[in-house]
Amino acid sequence: MAQYDLTLTIAPYLDRHLVFPLLEFLQEKQLYTDDHILKAKIDLLAKTNMVDYAVDIYKSLYHTEYPLQEMLDRRTEVMDRLKYLEELAAPLVSFLQNPALVQELRPDKQYNLQMLHDRFQIRSEQIEALYQFAKFQFECGNYSGAGDFLYQYRTLCTNVDRSFSALWGKLAAEILMQNWDVAVEELNRLKETIDSRPDPPLTQLKNRTWLMHWSLFIFFNHENGRNGIIDLFFQEKYLNAIQTNAPHLLRYFATAIIINKRRRNMLKELIKVIQQEHYTYKDPITEFLECLYVDYDFEGAQQKLRECEELIVNDFFLGKQVQENGYLTMPLRDEFLENARLFIFETYCRIHQCIDIGILSQKLNMTYGDAERWIVNLIRNARLDAKIDSKMGTVVMGTQHTNVYEQIIEKTKQLAVRSYVLASNVSPASATIQA
Repeated sequence: MAQYDLTLTIAPYLDRHLVFPLLEFLQEKQLYTDDHILKAKIDLLAKTNMVDYAVDIYKSLYHTEYPLQEMLDRRTEVMDRLKYLEELAAPLVSFLQNPALVQELRPDKQYNLQMLHDRFQIRSEQIEALYQFAKFQFECGNYSGAGDFLYQYRTLCTNVDRSFSALWGKLAAEILMQNWDVAVEELNRLKETIDSRPDPPLTQLKNRTWLMHWSLFIFFNHENGRNGIIDLFFQEKYLNAIQTNAPHLLRYFATAIIINKRRRNMLKELIKVIQQEHYTYKDPITEFLECLYVDYDFEGAQQKLRECEELIVNDFFLGKQVQENGYLTMPLRDEFLENARLFIFETYCRIHQCIDIGILSQKLNMTYGDAERWIVNLIRNARLDAKIDSKMGTVVMGTQHTNVYEQIIEKTKQLAVRSYVLASNVSPASATIQA
């Protein structure tokens, strides 16, 4: 399934620290060789301050106890820089760590800057040092400290671009600490800022594309994420960003709609987008929907459903495992398969009034017994007008389910009437022009 791995496609839209969890996942799934993953990690770490981590990976990759001298030199450089920034930001950090003093800060940033200067001799250079110190801590892997300092920096910063950069850093820190509730708040705050900034269109497009990629970490972990991703991705400006820059995000968009029964009304619009982007991006999930709702190819949908299961298992965002009663489960995969089978069943029932359970079980990728029980539960829970003929091994649908062929005949009749009316209106007009 390495052909469907999106890590190399997604990575350019992520902070390099956000790429590490993806590499850890790939290493666990063994989609690539360990050496390949370890080299990728070293390349990522080269531009961070996580020198000790890089040294450990280097030793593991090359089976040695002796790291490169440049790594040791880099470590010394990092420690010296850290000490310098810590000393430079120390007066402001000391102030911010005193709750009584922090309460004296007001919403008016200019007042705060003047108060800090007059009473505590804290100048703008030291406020800027706090940003650099927070950024340096982030690059060292201290995401908790970095997140706190970036939050405090934003309460004092008057530089719009610096504050915007701090928003991205705070969001990344919360994601890496898996504080999903806080991360949702930071995501919404960043989105509002992006949408309100007077940036050139291409810059806005880039920022929205990055935001959607970062949001994947949140939406596939937060309890309300499946609604959040649909709400965000279906907004016109963000849908435009998907179609322009990142059609591969349709995998996650489609998955969210498939597993969300309350948002089924958006399926039709999603399929239109998938068809439009068919030649720029496709995978088993998008092709499953096309097979089922565009081509009515049940054999193709059946094959794609098998591939979907394997794809989900090997996708970082979709293949999350959960420990339940001593067993590892994959809730999203199970929900996806359940709803996908429901899609197949519903579509098949619209075409056929009498359905052979044996044939249907094959299309659902289930055994005959499992398929029969699944259909019984579906009829009972969804209150479908259908019954099972156990002797004949069939499902007989009620009369209120209009047959697709009947729908086609009815629409053809309507088309004939409209054509006749149009022809009648055109003929007098033609006669008038000739006269």
